[in-house]
Amino acid sequence: MKNKKQLSKKNFILGGILASIFLAAVAGGAVSERVWGFKILNRWIPKINNQETIINNQKIVNEENVVIDVAEKVGSSVVTIGIKKTQILKQPIFEDFDPFDDPFGQFFRIPKGQKQTEKKIDQDIGSGFIIGADGLIATNKHVVGDTEAKYQVVTSDDKKYEVTKIYRDPTNDFAILKIDATNLKPIDLGDSSKIKVGQLAIAIGTALGEFRHTVTTGVISGLGRGITAGSPFAGSVEKLDNVIQTDAAINPGNSGGPLLNSAGQVVGVNTAVSQQGQNIGFAIPINIIKDAIDNFNKTGQFSRPFMGVRYRQNEVPQGAYVEEIIEGSPAEKAGIEAGDIITKPKEIAKEVAAHKIGDVIEVEVYRDGETKKFNVTLEEAK
Repeated sequence: MKNKKQLSKKNFILGGILASIFLAAVAGGAVSERVWGFKILNRWIPKINNQETIINNQKIVNEENVVIDVAEKVGSSVVTIGIKKTQILKQPIFEDFDPFDDPFGQFFRIPKGQKQTEKKIDQDIGSGFIIGADGLIATNKHVVGDTEAKYQVVTSDDKKYEVTKIYRDPTNDFAILKIDATNLKPIDLGDSSKIKVGQLAIAIGTALGEFRHTVTTGVISGLGRGITAGSPFAGSVEKLDNVIQTDAAINPGNSGGPLLNSAGQVVGVNTAVSQQGQNIGFAIPINIIKDAIDNFNKTGQFSRPFMGVRYRQNEVPQGAYVEEIIEGSPAEKAGIEAGDIITKPKEIAKEVAAHKIGDVIEVEVYRDGETKKFNVTLEEAK
């Protein structure tokens, strides 16, 4: 009995030693095909390094590789937007005084006029991405909001192109730029309706208007947010609905750059960063602006019809709640007011996009307990 117990104890100890050797060899990634007489199949053992993991002959890609792959794939399609303008500065001119006649005169100097000085501005102010091989660039409207200024595009190989045409979407913070270039590499556009909270998000752009091709990562933090977007460079703000929230670092200068998924597809256009909290940025869903891009590709023009209402689709059980009417727009001219509920057409954006400039569409709204009808003559978006 004693011998059996001793033998069992020895077997237990021996088994423990063998198991320890086996596990140590596996952890070190240095298991030979035979360990103490037992054949080990290589496909059972994970190959661990800084690049990848192999399990059952399948490559498991880690997040680091995804970001590297996306940056390499998309980097040449991301551009920097620069501004060129002459700013007029006005300075007051004061009356000269004689301190011996009036020792306190310096405290009561009276301006006698103004003098103007010119300040040349030439700086990077935003980001964009290539959507057409023949020189089409997508960015934010507020990045190119100064209609008196000239803009340029700087590609990833530091080539500079003057912007020849600008299309500004009047209802979304989005613009399309045209440069005289060929053989550019367009970026792939994804489907923002399929993104999920928690999935990987990658932002690329010119951070702070200074650091070109900056790559930051995070996740999709929220969907369907409402924000006020703007730029310290442009000095303008705009209310936006149904935007994507992300914790990928977005800074002034990132505006107009792409928010990407793990496949390197654009799912949003980076547009704003929260001033109240850290790691809170926002992007316009790419599906919202696909219609504008498709329209240009079909017509070859920087013009499209617009009605001029800013609305929220989910504010009421049925229809679209009109939050704001753009001043001087066709909607204002027709008599539509903020607070109306548009019940027809049901899909406003698609209805407008399906018509031409000058077409008349019938709009039904619910106001003060009754239904009203308006004929809206579509005008060119400016």
